[in-house]
Amino acid sequence: MTDFPASSDRLAHYVRREPFDAYDGEKTDPALEKYYMATQWRLMWWKLKRHRLACWSGAFLVAMYLSILISEMIAPYAIGARHTDFIYAPPQRVHLWHDGHFVGPFVYGLDYSLDMDTLKRNYTPSPDKVQPIRFFCRGDSYEWFGLVAGNLHLMCPAEGGTLFLLGTDRLGRDMMSRLAYGTRISLTIGLIGVTLKFVLGIVLGGLAGYYGGWVDMAIQRLIEIIRSFPELPLWMALSAALPVSWSPLYIYFGITLILGLIGWTGLGRAVRSKLLSLREEDFCTAANLMGAKPKRIIFRHLIPSFMSHLIASATLAIPTMILGETALSFLGLGLRPPITSWGVLLTEAQNINVVALYPWLLLPVAPVIATVLAFNFLGDGLRDAADPYR
Repeated sequence: MTDFPASSDRLAHYVRREPFDAYDGEKTDPALEKYYMATQWRLMWWKLKRHRLACWSGAFLVAMYLSILISEMIAPYAIGARHTDFIYAPPQRVHLWHDGHFVGPFVYGLDYSLDMDTLKRNYTPSPDKVQPIRFFCRGDSYEWFGLVAGNLHLMCPAEGGTLFLLGTDRLGRDMMSRLAYGTRISLTIGLIGVTLKFVLGIVLGGLAGYYGGWVDMAIQRLIEIIRSFPELPLWMALSAALPVSWSPLYIYFGITLILGLIGWTGLGRAVRSKLLSLREEDFCTAANLMGAKPKRIIFRHLIPSFMSHLIASATLAIPTMILGETALSFLGLGLRPPITSWGVLLTEAQNINVVALYPWLLLPVAPVIATVLAFNFLGDGLRDAADPYR
């Protein structure tokens, strides 16, 4: 039998009457307390800010997408403006000083000559033709998004002068103006294509992961059939099937539809695998027992639990859409003039002899590379920030 200590030897038992303090005995630094109490989204934002390259890439992409709202103002000329006296004109350099005097931003006018041996057009800057650049000026007329008429530009050539900062093409069209208009098409086709891809991937992948059984089997066989075809030849075949008689606007939406219908398979499988593991969790079972419908469980409880990964996937999917449109348009199977995109602009550079003589025709590849790299860097940062506890 166990001998208990006498009552006089027992320790006195005290009951604290003060309000309970969770941090009593473990005083937390106020500077660290905000991290302990922060939500997951706030932790993701703090971790993303430490990724400098991702932040700079995000700022660059925001600036690019804001620029498409004022493409007509950024372009010095109208998209269809031709300068037949300046075909294949080289880029004009911007100067600030002339003969030791500060003039402000200006360009020198161009003198034209034709090399009869090589038939190359030669343009030489003329020091006697000082052409100041005008800012916030009235120039070629346009219709903003085809709705509002206007003629205000951020910069314009001097009266009677020229302003070809990126040169001209075979028809004498300003490359900078065409690049500004092409940016709107190429960037928006990536957003629309990814939106369609996410709708299909989340809906079909969510149904396969939540229900399983014959629904899962049917969707998985569909994914395998689509992925069994080589991607680029499939793009080319579907793009070639678009009627030639279609208007450029229909071609634009047709290419967007093709890119979205083919690109959802990888996301669908990722969503399916996530839902297969999450549907057995306690919070999903509790929602089911409380009478929640499958639609509410999937879109209100399951998908938000890995939404951070979906956001990271979106930033990595948009470059694929942009490159797909650029490749199709470059091959002549995508967008067609008069619609202008980065891929359409690069069709001017298909002839190696033209590129050798007029290398500025390759300039549209620069925004393609910069945008794709920016999306990849931002995607890497978001992927790391998606797991803020690591």
